[in-house]
Amino acid sequence: MFIAGIIGVSMLKTSGNIVDDIPKDDVLYQDLLFFEKNFNGVMPFEITIDTKKPRGILQLSTIQKIEDLQNVLLEYPELSRPLSITEVVKFSKQAFYNGDEKKYALPNNQEKNFILAYMPKIDSGNQNTLNSFVDNELQMTRVTVQMANLGTNEIELLKNELRPRIDSIFPPEKFNVEITGSSVVFLEGTKYLVKNLLQSLILAAVVISLLMALLFTSARMIVLVLIPNLLPQLLTAAMMGYFGITIKPSTILIFSIALGISVDNAIHFLSRYRLHLKHNNWQISISVLQALKETGYSMIYSSIVLFFGFYIFTLSKFGGTEAIGYLISFTLFVALISNLFLLPSILMTLDKFMTTRAFKASLLEEEEE
Repeated sequence: MFIAGIIGVSMLKTSGNIVDDIPKDDVLYQDLLFFEKNFNGVMPFEITIDTKKPRGILQLSTIQKIEDLQNVLLEYPELSRPLSITEVVKFSKQAFYNGDEKKYALPNNQEKNFILAYMPKIDSGNQNTLNSFVDNELQMTRVTVQMANLGTNEIELLKNELRPRIDSIFPPEKFNVEITGSSVVFLEGTKYLVKNLLQSLILAAVVISLLMALLFTSARMIVLVLIPNLLPQLLTAAMMGYFGITIKPSTILIFSIALGISVDNAIHFLSRYRLHLKHNNWQISISVLQALKETGYSMIYSSIVLFFGFYIFTLSKFGGTEAIGYLISFTLFVALISNLFLLPSILMTLDKFMTTRAFKASLLEEEEE
């Protein structure tokens, strides 16, 4: 089982996109497919350019670099046609030549001064075309494109491929260029959540270990509690790997919720076991059976209630909520079996001296009932 779990975990992937949990037959999802097919998507993907000096955007060399960047972006079929200040400059030149379509191009050095006079003025009180692309000091601008519904892995690959090409156009020592947009924010948020998931699980294991150390003063007892409660997490992650369920913001809460519930059952059982161990003159088998008889029903009833409480989420049409229902229910079921069978079995097979010594030396004494 452990080997199968490790194999399943190795197949687990971190991915997802903004509309990943919307049902495929939903009207909203079908509309997104329509726009993706005809307009290359609707997900914002932007590149901000900081010239590091006021009015740096109006330099013809900078505008030409932005044009070069847009030509690079046009090479990617998953991106729509980019929009930036270059379109404003081109339209201004076309307007100067009475709307001649052939003049829709960047001005040369001779045309620059009088062509730029036709551009809209920056107005902090009103919104106009230029305000959408530059800041008030004409130091920063942005290139806006729409992106197809890509997953976080595809967005990461796109960013990594674009970065050296951007740096070749805009030298980092002269320009500060950032890739942003809601799609990129979603990517960074997913990476942050995955990192925090690992940190929270490690922190939970450390806190549980410290509590067990205070309660039993034995390294073996710490392992004894962690194994039955980390096993359900391992099997759930393995199941996600086998069934192709990725770690994403909508499924990342599963492990923390399930761990808290399963550990509560284990500590409840162990506290009763320690009490009966003292009453039964440190006879392990009898104490385990009495602790199971006293706490087993409560663990079963509470797990059943929580199982069906989370399982009702499977009726949702939203993919993330449905996944939470299935996965937490499965984790609670495995945790119950683990605490009812695996934990008592480990207790009964441990060396009697080491087990009784751990309970005799406990720092936190429990009052006899």
